[in-house]
Amino acid sequence: MNVDRYREAVAANRRKHGFDVVDREADGFDRLWRVREEDPTVGHVSVFATVVDATDDDAEDVVAAADRFRELIAELSDGTDSATPIGYVAFAVASPGDDLVSTATSYTVAQRRTNVFPLLYDLESETLHTHPVPRLKGRGIYRRQSEDADRLFDV
Repeated sequence: MNVDRYREAVAANRRKHGFDVVDREADGFDRLWRVREEDPTVGHVSVFATVVDATDDDAEDVVAAADRFRELIAELSDGTDSATPIGYVAFAVASPGDDLVSTATSYTVAQRRTNVFPLLYDLESETLHTHPVPRLKGRGIYRRQSEDADRLFDV
């Protein structure tokens, strides 16, 4: 699969699950989607999602893009409600090395009430790499991440 086909498949999933297009240009994020939902464990959430072509990216690029995405969704979350912002950046790359997978799936998720989960989609094996769900503390947000990843990014 190539990046464009993957992005289109994710776009079809976002429509099916009620995500709206965010009408705003953002540095490095050409398509951005959002939905507001009530989660029984996490509470009121504002979920943002995007796909990034990471074919030439290394681990530092993934971290930098995830940090930029965190800043962007913090800006887009107006703060007038109690919604917890959650962001998903799916990095599409062919045959990622173990260091890239490890960096993406171990990225520090929560910072200043904003949760960003970098996900890695292997275009060759069509495999989605997500963050593991911990056994104890913080389990709800990670379980949410796993479910959101399945419904949006696993095509």
